[in-house]
Amino acid sequence: MDILTASTITCPECGHAKEEEMPTNACQYFYECENCHTVLKPLQGDCCVFCSYGTVKCPPIQQDKPCCA
Repeated sequence: MDILTASTITCPECGHAKEEEMPTNACQYFYECENCHTVLKPLQGDCCVFCSYGTVKCPPIQQDKPCCA
């Protein structure tokens, strides 16, 4: 299985979307939208901002592994 490391994050406040590289060895808990400067945090039940707002889940979740255990 190929692991994707790029995901497009879409800001729920302004709709701005940007492709970002995901870290493969850590969770990213915060992400600041470069358009409206809203700081995004994971939604309840998600481990990181990519799982909540990205087009691709984070690498550990893609591998069916616990994220940031």
